[in-house]
Amino acid sequence: MVVGFPIAKLGALVIKQVSKPLANIAKSRAKNSHFFRTYILMPPAQFYHWCEVRMKMYVMNLGRSGQSSTIPKLNEEAAIDLGANLLGEGVIFGIAVGILGYEVSRQKEKEKKKEEMEQAVIDNLESRINELTFASEELDTKLREVTRLLYATQHELKSKQGNNPAGGSQSSGAIMQAVSDAKSNIMSTQKL
Repeated sequence: MVVGFPIAKLGALVIKQVSKPLANIAKSRAKNSHFFRTYILMPPAQFYHWCEVRMKMYVMNLGRSGQSSTIPKLNEEAAIDLGANLLGEGVIFGIAVGILGYEVSRQKEKEKKKEEMEQAVIDNLESRINELTFASEELDTKLREVTRLLYATQHELKSKQGNNPAGGSQSSGAIMQAVSDAKSNIMSTQKL
């Protein structure tokens, strides 16, 4: 922001320099146009003069006595000059307000876009969390099913061993058959 201040001063100087020709154009139009002189330049100049003199009288304690003193009006040439200067300053002020308004709206738009991007990231993260939660629940369900199948297989093995006390090669074949059945059940469960 170090560079911003000198650029702002330079911009204000450029605007003032641009407004000087506008004030000169206003003076020349005032000399040529009765309407422009009478209704555009002179009324603000006379009002400004009246306010300035009234304020000076108030500060010097001359206007508080209750006597209504009349303030003389400016002559036409001085009123035109003052009106042209006021018009030039008004143009400067108007341009500055326009630039400031544009900058404020641009900053608001930039903030709005930034908030929208942040909200999109948050929505994406929430979606991913929901997907991961669903996948975790699905894996938990499959794990319970595999555990249930394992307990069922163990129970089946114990019941087959209980029916055949001699065990031997028949029990090892039964175990292999039970493990093979459990493995196929697990594989079919994983495919779901």
